[in-house]
Amino acid sequence: MGRSGPEVADIFRRYGAAWREQHWRSLSTERRAAMTAIERCRTAALGGHVEQCDHCGERRISYNSCRSRNCP
Repeated sequence: MGRSGPEVADIFRRYGAAWREQHWRSLSTERRAAMTAIERCRTAALGGHVEQCDHCGERRISYNSCRSRNCP
């Protein structure tokens, strides 16, 4: 099943830095940490592994989750 639109992480990656600049004082440490975790989730920043088909040899990179309970 393909994606139907942008995900929260996509929005955070695109607009998060500017939003944080405007709202820094009102953000708790926990919310800052959650935003950062979501932005890094399933990217090379958290590492990953390569899956390879035994039959055709097709390879796919799967990036690791942030494992944050706040991550959608």
